[in-house]
Parts: sequence; C-alpha cells; structure tokens
Amino acid sequence: MAANDNDPARQELAQVRAILMSEWDPIGVADREGAEDEYDRYAAKAYAMLMQEVATEQALAEYLLDVVTRYMGLSGTTGQMEACARTAAALVALRTEFKRTTRPPA
Repeated sequence: MAANDNDPARQELAQVRAILMSEWDPIGVADREGAEDEYDRYAAKAYAMLMQEVATEQALAEYLLDVVTRYMGLSGTTGQMEACARTAAALVALRTEFKRTTRPPA
C-alpha cells in the first residue's frame, strides 16, 4: 500500500469519483474496462466545491450539467438533469461523513 493511500482527502476523492461513475456517468462508460479515471478532472472540481467552497446541491448540479452540455457537448436532457441533481444530492450527503474525519490543522 502506498503512503498516500491513507490520506483522508485521497480516500474522499475516491468516493466522489465512485459516485460520479455510478450516479452521473453521462457518457455511459461505467461498465467499460479501463474507464475508471474517465471523470477524474470533474471529480477533483466537485470535491473542491464540496469541501472548500461548501457548495450547495444546486451549485453542484449546475456544475455537473455545465460539464455535460458545455464540455462534453451533450444536450441537457431531462434524464441528464435528473442524474446531475441525484449526483449532487449524493455528494452533499457525503460532506457530513467527510467532516467527521479528524484532520490536522492546515
């Protein structure tokens, strides 16, 4: 096990990454081998929004929908909007769990 595997922030980011893959997955790659890192850049931003900016569900859902429409070039269908909202709710629910982790002062 690498030294960084015990870092709470890395573990939390891995949970955010897993939620994006299981709940959001706008391009449908969750079941494809080798696609585990497909949404990493978005996971990092979502994690920062969640923990540093204390973003609301709405702000996170808007960010995810912006990624879908602006960066991925997909249309913002009702199903995609619902997936963004569902994913944002799951992420905000994680924030409480993450804050229970004792962290040393920065």
